[in-house]
Amino acid sequence: MPKYNYVAMDAHGKETKGTLEVASQNEAIARVKDMNLFPTKIVEVDKPKPEKADKKGKPAQAGGKPKKKGQININLKIPGLGGGVKSKVLTTFTRQLATLVDAGLPLLRGLRVLEKQERNANLKNIIGELALSIEGGSTFSEGLAQHPKVFNRLFVNMVKAGELGGVLEVVLNRLSEFMEKAQKIKGKVIAAMFYPVAVLVVATAILLILMVKVVPSFKSVFEGMLEGSQLPAFTRLVLGISEMIKDHIVITTGILAVFVVLFMLFIKTKFGRYAWDKFKLKVPAVGPVVSKVSIARFTRTLGTLVSSGVPILQALTIVKETAGNVIISNAVNAVHESVKEGETITAPLEASGVFPPMVISMVDVGEQTGALPEMLLKIADNYDEEVDNAVAAMTSLLEPIMIVFLAVVVGSIVIAMFLPLIELMNRVGDSGGGGKKDD
Repeated sequence: MPKYNYVAMDAHGKETKGTLEVASQNEAIARVKDMNLFPTKIVEVDKPKPEKADKKGKPAQAGGKPKKKGQININLKIPGLGGGVKSKVLTTFTRQLATLVDAGLPLLRGLRVLEKQERNANLKNIIGELALSIEGGSTFSEGLAQHPKVFNRLFVNMVKAGELGGVLEVVLNRLSEFMEKAQKIKGKVIAAMFYPVAVLVVATAILLILMVKVVPSFKSVFEGMLEGSQLPAFTRLVLGISEMIKDHIVITTGILAVFVVLFMLFIKTKFGRYAWDKFKLKVPAVGPVVSKVSIARFTRTLGTLVSSGVPILQALTIVKETAGNVIISNAVNAVHESVKEGETITAPLEASGVFPPMVISMVDVGEQTGALPEMLLKIADNYDEEVDNAVAAMTSLLEPIMIVFLAVVVGSIVIAMFLPLIELMNRVGDSGGGGKKDD
């Protein structure tokens, strides 16, 4: 009888591992559930395969790389699948599936309907795999868990909670609402940043044209006008920058590329990610938007998970992974440890220094009255409106800042080009005045 290694979580979010000797994978899943555990991974222990003999009776050598002994992961990859699916496409799929299941259509039939009409090739293949998985006796959440690049732990655990509670249609509706609101906030931030980014790109292009085409043409003119005398220091600086950009475009581009690569590598380190996330929270104009988006995501994710029946410790673990900001993630981790020790949520939230007093007070009231999920969702709704105000304030502040910045840069170039003319005019005026005095 084959053996299966399993990884599961209990009601308190604690991970448990073990081995079962059962006839099939589905039986292993059932046995784990009978132990009041939530299976996250079931893998079969590999069996040694007999060697094939050739015609002379010698064992044939297998070509290619040898397979590792131990475990075979049940999370199979779909051939030709790139991995991810855009969040907008996934949100639409979740809403459509929630509508079909809520209308009384069986889950398998709903998946087949959505598979036929889906235009995204990756998602179409995944839906087909989900339907086959359900036909083979697996649950919907187990099928989703086989595609971790598309369906994150939040999605899988909410569906699993809905299956265990017999309210899959309710959970799918909550999940679709959660994804739609998250997509809405993301769209607002992107729309707000479109104008400043577009202006910055156009301004950069104009500055490059000025520095590469226009400014160098003045150098020979100035040298002829001033008859070999030295140009003003500021003009020499601008001409030097122009020559460096024009004559060493490859080196300049390489330096910029190296800087970008080093910055990306820096923010991937633990310290770099912490410093960058902290900077984003503190920087003027942008900081309030990042803070409010992070708080809205935290409260809505935790409220949606807990209201769907996911255990609080398991929900906090998921929220920590989907926080999107290391500072918020560390605060959630402190909350997790506090709840694990039987203490309150509000103390570590207040100690983090990230959450405003209003949020802490509302969470405290929700915890004391037993209405924590409802209170968290109310906070999220409130912060959705706060995000709108913060985005509007950021946009209104960035516009004049960019205008002043461009005016200073372009004005500096213009002044640098006019300084030799002013000096020439002063020389002409001095020579003319001196001639009248001699007469």
